[in-house]
Amino acid sequence: MSELPFYQPAGNEIDLFEHAHRNRLPVLIKGPTGVGKTRFVAFMAAKLGLPLFTVACHDDLTAADLVGRHLIGDGATYWSDGPLTRAVREGGICYLDEVVEARKDTTVVIHPLADHRRVLPIDRTGEVLHAPDSFMLVVSYNPGYQNFLKGMKPSTRQRFVALRFGFPDAAREEAILIGETGCDAMTAKRLVNIGRALRALKDVDLEEVASTRLLVYAAILIRDGMEPVAACRAALIEALTDDLEVAAALEEVVLATFGK
Repeated sequence: MSELPFYQPAGNEIDLFEHAHRNRLPVLIKGPTGVGKTRFVAFMAAKLGLPLFTVACHDDLTAADLVGRHLIGDGATYWSDGPLTRAVREGGICYLDEVVEARKDTTVVIHPLADHRRVLPIDRTGEVLHAPDSFMLVVSYNPGYQNFLKGMKPSTRQRFVALRFGFPDAAREEAILIGETGCDAMTAKRLVNIGRALRALKDVDLEEVASTRLLVYAAILIRDGMEPVAACRAALIEALTDDLEVAAALEEVVLATFGK
């Protein structure tokens, strides 16, 4: 068995995912950016020994991008499966990351896979694929980004069992930094303190707060020998804001931990 990707559990999410897979239930994972949603799915695919097909959803993603399309090559027309179709054929996991960003016609495609039917009709070829028992549909989104136009419809949401991911507590976040990067315990503790302090700032206008992913980036740079304040400036401050005044306020938090 190949080595599993590093993953630090938060609660019963591994157990729930395994129950859902055994019972052919689709899973919805919701939570802010950079808290481990994608890593968790990769970990579970490896743990279950299943191929993983990940799709980063965006405004221009259509049903054809998921299912497939006819292409022209060498003077002939041939059918090319999309990632959703390949996942169904191979009995793997199809992971639609930030699914609410995709165009609405994608919902029509996933509905029959996400309920008791577990079928994928391919209109352009006339096929109806029946998902094998090992196939699993997993979607994620960030509730903080939702608005009236990009919310998930109840008719879609209620086809899934759901997991909520949040920012880890301090001990778990320190363990993630150490396990993910190999940094020392003191560096992990200081970075986690910075992350928690940045998330607690009230008078600073940030679209997103510091994620665990950004703390991992900072830890990697520090472990590789970069000066800590410079590493935090590159991995945290400049990644979070373009505003010079806001950046200065964030840097004060870093300097309070790592010194001038």
